[in-house]
Amino acid sequence: METGRTGVGASLIALDWGTSSLRGFLMGGDGRVLDQRANAHGIQNLPMPGIAGFEQAFADLCGDWMAAHPGLPVVAGGMVGSAQGWREAPYVRCPADTTTLASQAIPVESASGSRILIAPGVLYDPPSGPPDILRGEEIQIAGVLADRPDWGRDACMVLPGTHSKWVEIVGGRMIRFSTYMTGETFAVLCKHSILGRLMPADAAPAEAESDAAFAEGVRAAQASGPGDFTHQIFAARTLGITRRMPAELLKDYLSGLLIGHELVSGLGHMRNELHEGRPLLLIGEGALCRRYVRGLELLGVEPTDRLENTAPRGLFQFAVAAGLIAPAGE
Repeated sequence: METGRTGVGASLIALDWGTSSLRGFLMGGDGRVLDQRANAHGIQNLPMPGIAGFEQAFADLCGDWMAAHPGLPVVAGGMVGSAQGWREAPYVRCPADTTTLASQAIPVESASGSRILIAPGVLYDPPSGPPDILRGEEIQIAGVLADRPDWGRDACMVLPGTHSKWVEIVGGRMIRFSTYMTGETFAVLCKHSILGRLMPADAAPAEAESDAAFAEGVRAAQASGPGDFTHQIFAARTLGITRRMPAELLKDYLSGLLIGHELVSGLGHMRNELHEGRPLLLIGEGALCRRYVRGLELLGVEPTDRLENTAPRGLFQFAVAAGLIAPAGE
């Protein structure tokens, strides 16, 4: 568990509750994070099955906060509101903003007496195509727009991850989005396909070599034609068998190929449907986001900005929109 120094003037407990992890933030009335903690008790790794597991995970993470600050409002976003979560918060339809999320939030009364308000996910259901969903990313987007409302006028936000999201924002609202199963596909191919048999688990190539292999994958995606994807991924095996690429670089090549295909598709839709000059924002943490920046660079695109963890700010804005706390500065 990670923890920080508890401050004074706490106004909110905010939970970013995903599939594999649970993060909690004790927040002040000005939106600052006073203390934060994290553990592995995501909805698929609870201390015990069922509702009791959610109760225990919440108490373990936030029990002393609640004891020190009785009656503090609590909000939560992410997979905790899914059908497999503590209580389902049904999806709201696009176009949607933070006010829409707050108006459709679902409360849970915990055994400790705390009332937890859970944010819904968002559904994009166009009549001319298949539906798409997101849950958790809407809170991160709310955090971005809270600090930069100018970006809310017209922007595209990319959230890399297991299921990467490309979200279009107009007038402060999410109007449409697309999901790419890039991260999950990479994990499945490496762990459960023949491609992974040549990839050493403990590979630690030099940074320059890793970048070169990644770049080769991105360029292959850029040069691809319709239907080439399943043919191209087999190169992550044949390049190793023929020793044209060292085994320790095959994962980097495959990563570049998969991320490259996502970027080519996402940029193609953005360029076709949107005017030039629209801000392109990356939201995420660590090495994965840096790979997306590198991939965009290889395709001749420079993102407007890259933002780290915006979930705490988004959860604070969600609480404000729900009327649980006053806006910062009031």
